[in-house]
Amino acid sequence: MATKQQCLGVNQADGETGYARNSTIQSAWQNWIKPAIEEAITSLLNLKSTGVPSSMVMADLGCSSGPNALALVSIVVNRILHHNASQHEQAPQELHALLNDLPDNDFIDVAKRLVSFQQNAQSSGLVLTSGIVPGSFYKRLFPNNFLDLVVSSNTMHWISEAPEGLKNNMIPLYDEDEDLRRTRRVLVIQAYREQFRKDFTLFLKLRAQELVPGGRMVVSMVGSRHYECITPWDIVTIPLNDMASKGLISREMLDCFYVPMYGPSDMELHEVIQDEGSFEVNKMHVHEMEKSSMAPNTMAHAMRAVFEPMIVQHFGLISDVMDEFVTTLEQHLTPGSPHHTYLLGDRVLVSVSLTKGF
Repeated sequence: MATKQQCLGVNQADGETGYARNSTIQSAWQNWIKPAIEEAITSLLNLKSTGVPSSMVMADLGCSSGPNALALVSIVVNRILHHNASQHEQAPQELHALLNDLPDNDFIDVAKRLVSFQQNAQSSGLVLTSGIVPGSFYKRLFPNNFLDLVVSSNTMHWISEAPEGLKNNMIPLYDEDEDLRRTRRVLVIQAYREQFRKDFTLFLKLRAQELVPGGRMVVSMVGSRHYECITPWDIVTIPLNDMASKGLISREMLDCFYVPMYGPSDMELHEVIQDEGSFEVNKMHVHEMEKSSMAPNTMAHAMRAVFEPMIVQHFGLISDVMDEFVTTLEQHLTPGSPHHTYLLGDRVLVSVSLTKGF
């Protein structure tokens, strides 16, 4: 019997639980990679032909929706305008911006935001055209030698699927028995590590085909300072484990719940890029997350906005039970709780700026 495809989209619900109102953390992470994107734009513009008018094609992979959807495009637009002004160029720069996410993304919201954004850009002397490209970035999305720039913020920790070996052997992400959980941790992490390596290698190969020679790519993901990676799914499974202990959700259903996420270290990421061979690493940064600035309530609601569709699809929960999820997670994220340090722990944002070989 065919299994239902796992829902990976963010919560499109209106009001307090929607992603649009609970994405300030992701907005801050977008700002962290702004300098790398600006540097990439300047480099590309300097390489561009002096023909009139010059043009550029960019793609934002995993744009999502809400106020952050056009943030990376905005960085590119502003850098182009700044470059034109500083170089005293008279001709308008042409930018074609392509926005990608999974088909369930709220592209109607993105399209509405694009209309006013394009008008503002064009009033500043920039010819801006755009397009929406639904689909997984683990598949081909664009023609060969088509893109000048690829950007992606806070997305590459999402892998294509949870490891089949864990699912087939019914090894849960979070065993109720602590000793068994610790014993299996190495096995679980290794399975996820192998899946990440396979997926990110494929991602690099695909983008290498789509980028022009010398094209640039800037991507970021949740990661770890150490080779012993974090388990990013614990921020979901720990509160769900508490809820299973209270009988609010099925323990059996929790044991077969798998989150397709992996948080690599910068060293591990560098190894995958080097082994794949299509790109040169320009710079890699490990951005420390400011734990003290993350209010537990804000963090808990942000996690609900990201994970609610996946959780509801798997467990068949209603909003009242998801309210309990937020309350439980908030308690774990509060300083002084047993899981506070572990859940925030060594989590960082790893970003990397790459150049495709000529």
